[in-house]
Amino acid sequence: MRAALPLLLAAALPAAWALGGQNPVMGRMVAARPDAPSVAAVATPRLQYVLHCAGCHGLDGAGSPAAYVPDLRRLGRWLRVEGGRDYLMKVPGMRGSGLDDAQLAGVANWVLESLARDSLPAAHQPLHPDELRRARAAPLVDVPAERRRLLERARAQGIDLD
Repeated sequence: MRAALPLLLAAALPAAWALGGQNPVMGRMVAARPDAPSVAAVATPRLQYVLHCAGCHGLDGAGSPAAYVPDLRRLGRWLRVEGGRDYLMKVPGMRGSGLDDAQLAGVANWVLESLARDSLPAAHQPLHPDELRRARAAPLVDVPAERRRLLERARAQGIDLD
């Protein structure tokens, strides 16, 4: 382990120094380089998912039905139901994620194309930041009622959303 420590330090310190964040090995703050990119600029959709979504949905997207956290691996099924796409863009977790429209589109598309790829409809089109901006500007007034309405519509179409 002692031999590995310098390698670990060598890998962790420059990244933390460049981004101006906390060094995970040393546990102290380090100064940002003036020419360093922001964390948001270097964060991939997968990293944004880990930072903003995985705490509840899990790294694999499985969620926790007992805790009312949806399974994101089945997310594509909602896109098969009329109104489902709009609903997904307006649910509190998406609206209040702390991500801007472009970041959220990246994360949502990453989830759909990786974790939920087996549930996507054949004609799926990726979410666009402008589409998210419009949807987020008109929040759902009654999320449970909208969910029930979509579940009924899905059952009538023979689509299992649960």
